[in-house]
Amino acid sequence: MHIEKHILDKVNEWLTPTFDETTQEVIKEMMTSSPKTLEDSFYKNLEFGTGGMRGVMGVGTNRINKYTLGKNTQGLSNYMKKVFAGEELKVAIAYDCRHNSDTLAKVVADVFSANGIKVFLFSEMRPTPELSFTVRHLNCHAGIVLTASHNPPEYNGYKVYWQDGGQLVPPQDGEIIKEIESLQYSDINFEANEAFIQYIDKELDEAFWKSTVENASFNTSQIAKDNLKIVYTSLHGTSIKAIPNVLELAGYTDVNIVKEQAEPNGNFPTVKSPNPEEPEALTMAIDLANKIDADIVVGTDPDSDRLGVAVRDLDGNMKLLNGNQTMVIMTAFLLEQWKRADKLTGKEFIGSTIVSTPMMLDLAEAYGVECKVGLTGFKWIAKFIKDFPELQFIGGGEESFGYMVGDNVRDKDAVAAILLVCEIAAQAKASGGTLFKELINLSVDFNFYKEHLISITKKGIEGANEIKQMMIDLRENPLKEIANQRVVCIEDYQTSKGKDLMNGDEFEITIPKSNVLIYYLEDGTKICARPSGTEPKIKFYISVNQPLTSAEDYSKVEQELDSKIKDIVSEMNLN
Repeated sequence: MHIEKHILDKVNEWLTPTFDETTQEVIKEMMTSSPKTLEDSFYKNLEFGTGGMRGVMGVGTNRINKYTLGKNTQGLSNYMKKVFAGEELKVAIAYDCRHNSDTLAKVVADVFSANGIKVFLFSEMRPTPELSFTVRHLNCHAGIVLTASHNPPEYNGYKVYWQDGGQLVPPQDGEIIKEIESLQYSDINFEANEAFIQYIDKELDEAFWKSTVENASFNTSQIAKDNLKIVYTSLHGTSIKAIPNVLELAGYTDVNIVKEQAEPNGNFPTVKSPNPEEPEALTMAIDLANKIDADIVVGTDPDSDRLGVAVRDLDGNMKLLNGNQTMVIMTAFLLEQWKRADKLTGKEFIGSTIVSTPMMLDLAEAYGVECKVGLTGFKWIAKFIKDFPELQFIGGGEESFGYMVGDNVRDKDAVAAILLVCEIAAQAKASGGTLFKELINLSVDFNFYKEHLISITKKGIEGANEIKQMMIDLRENPLKEIANQRVVCIEDYQTSKGKDLMNGDEFEITIPKSNVLIYYLEDGTKICARPSGTEPKIKFYISVNQPLTSAEDYSKVEQELDSKIKDIVSEMNLN
């Protein structure tokens, strides 16, 4: 197999004494036994995507290892020294349950400490939202969490948070990437100064739990809390370190943990994918709920930023809600609580993303608040909080099963979101309703919105090229009609241009550039195409809607919307 020169040059660099002997031995073995894997390991540098840097663990520039993370950390150290010249620099570091997360976290801590930067390192795995909280709680300049979120077991990752507790956004991200790219691997200082490393745990945990309970509790009676039977699973992840404690602190007494999934384990042995977006992930929890007749199932991904929720439907069967459904239920509840407390002044906002349900805009209008819509990723919602200090943030989310309650955590936060959803469920049950009925009521008030996500995986170099070509085709040969509905508008976030196809008018898009394309159809349908920033996937987000005149028609209208989605999927060959 022929390997291109630019790849071989990188390989040869990794065979120099800058890199340890074990790394060099692995590369030599790959050269003879697995040249294709070698090529994939070196053909590019791992990049920062929507959720930081995420990739397969192993040797090479396109892998997560001590050198790629060391180089990031050295670049970040250099950048912080320039930006915060003369200040005593501080960073917080957390990590999840994945293989090597603890050792990689220590490598990162070593590099920061070697550069004279004070490090607060969690002594054990912790949820990602706790890291975001800790950055602000300890007045740090930055934070790092070692996690690959819900990716398969062979992955790990490196998320960077800034002073505000939110993930990196422009212009800092671009400036830091330049700093990293200007370095050689030999520039990394791995020689730890242990005097600069302080281990943290219990004190931060308690502050985080207390803050969460204060932020996501809403006058639910103790009787209502006692009456709610909850099933919870951590899917072998970090949320076991926080959620049981938070629910207990908030007064929930009937919390049933899925024991088989309670032990943190980077192999995620009981699930195909530790992702609450996948219905299969909550199977064991739903089985337990049926066995004990629970009201609600809640589960989290490994780093505890995403949540999955299942509730009883009109027939009493457990039904998984999608991210858009949980988002509108939580947002509507928060807005109603703020209204009842007479806290709505017109200077508040909720947050959403361009691929999430348009119902968020309807909710904002109904309550007289603003809905700020950004690109995919909670870093953009966190940026809104930072950029508009005159506005108060109520809550916000995105379709990918994430939610943020208030601004004490500046990233998606399954810990607070699970407490909030239990509050809503407990109050609904106490007044003779259910969470599912709350959703139906919203559909009557604001139209029945139904969303569907198609995710197509394309691995390796060939896959990346296929995804690129799919986006080129959608841009250069735009569809004029989909499922018997005319395309009335196209928005291209890569060129920052939109076009109204009914009158030919073009308009500017002010949201930052991104490789996203959105088609709007004449019946209010929205179809969005977007390559993932963290996985080898292209995603298609479909949103359809129609009026729901009464709760009794829910099933009938749902079938009509499902049929509409099916036609779109078929016509666009997304099966």
